[in-house]
Parts: sequence; C-alpha cells; structure tokens
Amino acid sequence: MKINIKLPGYRGLSACMLMLGLLNGTAALAQMAKGYVFLDANGNGKKDRGEKGIQSISVSNGVNVIKTDKNGKYELPVGNDNILFVIKPSGFGVPVDSSMLPQFYYIHKPQGSPALRYPAVKPTGPLPAEVNFALLRKKEDKQFRTLIFGDPQVYSQQDIDWFKKGILEEAKQIKGVAFGLSLGDLVGDNLNLFTDYKRVMATLNIPWYNMVGNHDLNFDLKVDSLSDESYEAQFGPANYAFEYGNAHFIILDDILVPDPRKNDGYWAGLRPDQLEFIKNDLANTDTSKLIVFAYHIPMKDYGGRAFRAADRVKLFEHLKNHRHVLMLSGHTHLQRQNFYNQEEGWPHAGTVHEYNAGTTSGDWYSGELDSNKVPYATMRDGTEKGYAFLNISGNTYTIDYKVAGKPATYQMGVFLPKVIAHRKDESVEFYANFFMGTENSDMQYRIDGGKWTPMKQEQAVDPAYHQSYMRWGTTDTLMFGRRPSRAQVSSHLWRGSISTELSVGDHALEIKAVDMFGRTFMDKRSIHIENPKSLPKVY
Repeated sequence: MKINIKLPGYRGLSACMLMLGLLNGTAALAQMAKGYVFLDANGNGKKDRGEKGIQSISVSNGVNVIKTDKNGKYELPVGNDNILFVIKPSGFGVPVDSSMLPQFYYIHKPQGSPALRYPAVKPTGPLPAEVNFALLRKKEDKQFRTLIFGDPQVYSQQDIDWFKKGILEEAKQIKGVAFGLSLGDLVGDNLNLFTDYKRVMATLNIPWYNMVGNHDLNFDLKVDSLSDESYEAQFGPANYAFEYGNAHFIILDDILVPDPRKNDGYWAGLRPDQLEFIKNDLANTDTSKLIVFAYHIPMKDYGGRAFRAADRVKLFEHLKNHRHVLMLSGHTHLQRQNFYNQEEGWPHAGTVHEYNAGTTSGDWYSGELDSNKVPYATMRDGTEKGYAFLNISGNTYTIDYKVAGKPATYQMGVFLPKVIAHRKDESVEFYANFFMGTENSDMQYRIDGGKWTPMKQEQAVDPAYHQSYMRWGTTDTLMFGRRPSRAQVSSHLWRGSISTELSVGDHALEIKAVDMFGRTFMDKRSIHIENPKSLPKVY
C-alpha cells in the first residue's frame, strides 16, 4: 500500500483518517479497524477464548503507529486500499506460512486490485469486526545472525534452477541463523515467478522477510500507489517494521513510479507518508536499539536513477535521537561500503554506514559455468557472487560476505602472474580485490615472511574480471551461458608489486587485509620465478 498524499497542517489521528479517506475519494469512506494483539497460546493463529491481549505492542496502518492498551486492543483508521500490520517486538515471534513468510499483516482491499498484467490482490470484502494479530513467546538473544540476500532477480525457470543450485543448496546447510532478508528484485520483471521464488526459498526453512525492488513492480498504470499490487498479494506490505533482540528493522520501498521528472520509468526516494511512518515508528522505539534500515536502491548519488537527496536528509532528521544505525541496500550488482556525513544530512558526529550488498544473482547469472554447471556470475567490480551475514550483538554489528562455493575464509580475489622472468631493475604488479574493503582498509603484503609493505588502493577495473570478460570476445568457439557485463571501476581494489630480482624458484606471497570492523583476513599465494628465455637470433 502506497499513499501519495501530503497534508501539511494536519497532525495526529484525524490527519491520518483524512489521508486514508482522500485516497479513496472522500474522507467519509475511512473506517476504524479494531482488534487485539494477543498471545497465541495454542499456536493456531486465532484469538480463542482465554487467550489474552498484550499491552504496549505497536500496530500500524502504514502511516500511524499506535500502542495497544492494557487489554491488547488497538484502533486505527483504514481506507479502501490499506494494509494493517503489527510491529513484532523483541521476545516474540509471529506465525509463518508454508513458505516460511512471517504472517504479521492484514490486507484490506474490499474491491481488490485493479486489472493488471500480473495477478494481484483479490477482493477482501468488508472490514472484519476484529483484525487480530497473533504473537508467540520466543526467546531471542541480543547476539544473533541473519542472512542477507542481494537481488536474486530470477528472469526464468533456468535462473530459478541456478539460484537454487548455486546459492540455496549451500545456504540451507547453514545453522544458527535467526531469519533472512532479501533486498528486493526478487524476480526479473516476470511477476508470475513470485510463486517459484517463494517455493525454493521455503527450502531454507527459516523465517524470511522480503522487500520490493524495481523489477518486482507493476508498471501497467504508471501510478505509484498501484505499482506494488502483485508484490503485496504475495508478500504483504512493502513498508513495515519488526524487532529482534536489541535491533529494530525498518523495511522500505524506495522506488517512485513513474519517475516524476519525466513521467516514465522510476526514480529512488521516499514519499511523505513513508517519512511519516518512519517518524511515528521511531518515536515508539527505544533509542538504545540498533536501527536497521533496509531498502532496494542505495541512497548514494551515482547519477541517473540516484536517490532523491532531499528525502535522505528528511529521513536523517528523524534519527536525531538514534545514534546506532545501519543501512542496507541492493540494486547495483556491485558491492560498496557507503558512508554519509553531516554535510549529507547525518545529524550526528562521524558517519553512518550503508552496506550496498553484493548479489546472489551476481552479474545477472552471466559468465562461464562452474563445475556444478552454474554461472560464476562475478560482478562487474570483481566481487564474486554470494550472500552476506549480518551479525548483531546488542546495538553493534559486523557483516561477513560469503562467496558462494568458496570457504568462509575466502575474502579477496588475487590477480597474480603465474610465472615471472628473473630480471634486474623491474617489477611486476599484482592486485587484491578485498570484497568488503573500504577506502580506509589496511592492506599489506610481504614476500617470504619479510617486511610488511602497504598496498595502494586503485580506482580501476579488476584485471581478473576484465580478463574473463575479454575471453568472450577472443574465443574461436561459442561459449556456454551469457556474455558478462562490461567491467566497472571497483571501490575495493589494491595494487602491490613484486621485484623480478627475486631468486629463481618459488616464493610465498602473503596479503593481509583489515576490514572496517578491525578484523584481519589473510591470503597466501605462490610466486614462481624462472630465468628468462633466450631471444631467437634474427638473421
């Protein structure tokens, strides 16, 4: 449910009722939804006799956020295109369906969605006398781990199979994960694939949250309020929140349809109703908690379809009382660590971190096939495809990037000549692509256990990626799969050099990388030095 009406001068519940009413043509159409948030003792999802309501639980209509009373009761206005949802508090769970999707919402669309190309919400009928939300008692540690998937973006059944074989079969072996989150672009424009995506994701057997991406939208009517109808039918609200441990997650749809600058395509930003929801939600959230924002398109300005900067500034204004913040995004099919300072609207000293995550689809399932007949799909900045772990302890966090099919210790790609000629007064360059690196990463190398030498960060394309890309233009025979995309400058590439005066034979190259969380990672490679070959005589 998207609301695109700005009502300056109105505040509180009456303003929300008017906003919801105007969405449906007249304020008289706004109704009051009533119900309870209750402890579901028998786990059947229904409020049975004797099951008690829970006090002080947040419930929202997508704009207002209110707390339940001492009996667990709430009242909220709804229009004719609305989704009500409970904001799951720490120490509780919500039921999940057969696809392991959390059931924390109620869709109210009496007439259903308008006619669209893809299936959307069917008519829900009159508003029930009570819309109740079940919570389950659940022990939640303040130290926990979540799975983060960037852009699965399946365009076909072939992509579904590659996604399952290349990512999910590995991920379902992982233990000790509290829940997972996909950062949008679940599918690639064919919204019929939502059901297939849900089917294969259910094999992970953990609660899984989702968000909408630009490739998950209905573009039929070029109306922002109707662009997420098919997504809503499958996954519920595009904007919502929940808590786990000492963290508060806020999931947002940051895609504006159409792009208001040209009345076509899309742009990235936040609408007034979303900012109002964020403000109201944060007002009910303990300032000691870690706030995790998750949305599809990053807020950094990369040109073209960049995020509307004014909306980022307004979002940051609502964080003046919240210092512990992390932001997550996808969309770019690159991996970057973005930081925002006070000049960009951050209200506190220092910076706030946005992790622009690498993708499970990599470079859109492109490139040569690996031993499992799945595309390597290395991203254009040299980041190998994979997924991330968000590790939370209290209100602090670390992030681990896991390359699919490689050991967890594999944190960098190294481009190094296989053989080097022994000569004088020359050196040979090598490169290390530290996938989670930032401009402040400490990168050093040494040879044969000698002195550590700093590496120099390069704003360049990854030579290993460029080499694999060029194979598609130089091969004499047609290769399997899809040609990779052209390389882009990597934000996490470093250069070192090897003296060719090293003695003939094998030498050990060690590379040490320290990430933004102070953790050290090592990689070790072998250097082979040979005497140069004699040049042929010229007659």
